[in-house]
Amino acid sequence: MTTALPSPLTAPPAADATSTEPLRAGTAAYRSATLALFFSGLSAFAMLYGPQPLMPVFSADFNLSPAAASGVISAATGALALGLIPAGIVAQRFGPKPTMLWSLVLSALLTLLAAVAPNYGTVLVLRALLGLALAGLPAVAMAYLSQEVEAGSLGRAMGLLIAGNAVGGLFGRLVAATVTDWSSWRMALAALGIVGVLAALCFQRCLPPSRHFHPSRFDARTMLSDLQAHCRDKGLPWLFLLGFLLMGCFVSLYNYLGYRLAAAPFHLSQGQIGLVFSLYLVGMFGSTWGGKLADRFGRRHVLWILVAAMATGLLLTLAPSLPVIIVGIALFTFGFFSAHSVASSWVGRRASHAITLASSLYLCAYYLGSSLLGSASGLMWHVDGWHGVVALLASILLIAVVLALSLRKLLPRVAVV
Repeated sequence: MTTALPSPLTAPPAADATSTEPLRAGTAAYRSATLALFFSGLSAFAMLYGPQPLMPVFSADFNLSPAAASGVISAATGALALGLIPAGIVAQRFGPKPTMLWSLVLSALLTLLAAVAPNYGTVLVLRALLGLALAGLPAVAMAYLSQEVEAGSLGRAMGLLIAGNAVGGLFGRLVAATVTDWSSWRMALAALGIVGVLAALCFQRCLPPSRHFHPSRFDARTMLSDLQAHCRDKGLPWLFLLGFLLMGCFVSLYNYLGYRLAAAPFHLSQGQIGLVFSLYLVGMFGSTWGGKLADRFGRRHVLWILVAAMATGLLLTLAPSLPVIIVGIALFTFGFFSAHSVASSWVGRRASHAITLASSLYLCAYYLGSSLLGSASGLMWHVDGWHGVVALLASILLIAVVLALSLRKLLPRVAVV
């Protein structure tokens, strides 16, 4: 008998747990799994990034600089990065579904508590705890798909998972910006917490139990050996670094976009800035398109092109015209989500064992990039405003293109890359 975390919710199973067949595109179990993970990613990223367009509001309410206001995002993403490997250990012991479910439930409760926080310091503490709670979802979801989905359907499934992340980022920002215009940032956080509760109910009902999960106790020696094996791999460390750079650039652009659009010559309101964030929809299409393209042509052949698309979109945001800026943001967003879909699925296929650990390491680097580069780029805002931010991000993306090009020489470890 396997040990399982007690479920905070009860519902009938979504699919037959006795089957050992891998999940395959077109089957009912595959659709149920991707639906559950889509909505879990939606709610998680709505709670994680929903407060991002509110940074100017926090600056005004609490007399904060842009770099200090970015703590509302950096505190959560930094804590999430640190919690990923421990969350993977918990998932190896208790199973992916209970771990992800508890992650959603706790995150929703912490978001509701942040809505009634007495000061900005308390908000930051609760946001950091939110990040730790959310750590039980991203890496475990990637590992669940890598273990449960057949190789030929994995790129599409990973793309749908990341599409849920993209829709969640959009939805959370739109809700937060719109509700804040109508009421306050406190009501905005309360709305995001309610979304988290509803997503947890959907997740519990729809996600099929793991068919290929085998619980194991934590073994520090084995984990250290697996960690060393991943770090010695010729491809995985570079994929981890690429995730750090790409996510750092992505969050940095959206962190300070609101400040630029609220200032002259644009003078956009919070609601209007929220509408600009609807460009996240482009990310939804980009992630699924990138996954399909990788399945067809190979990850090594498309990754560098997608990173180059990010750099091109970034440079377009220097234009003084709002329509051109919007086109640039759309291209940047499309390139990012496509590249992330390709890189994350590559990690799952590249790792020959300890897939959860490999996914955790990738996402640890990914969210550390969000936290560290997301705050560091705020210092460039003080140096030269938006031009300073773009100069830093363009330099980082140049390094990322070089890394992606170098990965073209990587020999495949498995049949499908």
